[in-house]
Amino acid sequence: MFKQLKDFSSTIKREIKFYQLVLADPRTPRLAKILLGLALGYLLLPFDLIPDFIPVIGQLDDLIVIPVLVMLALKLIPRQVVTEKRLEVGLKPEDENEM
Repeated sequence: MFKQLKDFSSTIKREIKFYQLVLADPRTPRLAKILLGLALGYLLLPFDLIPDFIPVIGQLDDLIVIPVLVMLALKLIPRQVVTEKRLEVGLKPEDENEM
């Protein structure tokens, strides 16, 4: 169990580094940067579309909104940029890594 937790933690760190590199790349479209920024803001800021105190639905909006914003952003970024940056941080290329 400890190894799984350590692996998960290391994957999360690589994913964060991947998004940092994608945001810093000049080939990344401005709209994609905005969408990733919105996803990060939605994750970190205390506001929600549906308040968290509403059972089940309150937490589900976080599980829906953030991945949708990230997936839209990744679709706007050229595939070459995504592949380069994923390999750079030691992640599988997008085609092999089903999200």
